[in-house]
Amino acid sequence: MEKKKFKIVSETGIHARPATMLVQTASKYESEITLEYDGKSVNLKSIMGVMSLGAGENAEVIITVDGPDEVEAVTAIEETLNNEQLI
Repeated sequence: MEKKKFKIVSETGIHARPATMLVQTASKYESEITLEYDGKSVNLKSIMGVMSLGAGENAEVIITVDGPDEVEAVTAIEETLNNEQLI
């Protein structure tokens, strides 16, 4: 199991476009991937789940990946967070 904490620095937080990119990235992997914020945890492969968290600027989120490709998945998700200028 891989677990990593990130601080969202984007003024708009995890809004529609970056959420879509995160879901697309997560969906490429077999592992179970969750996004946790403010005591709530959702499947990172679900756009509705990700949007329902309402993670805004300065939010601290935790990504947990559990499965056969967890190392590759967490690396790709971190790369997506960087590319979308969320962290």
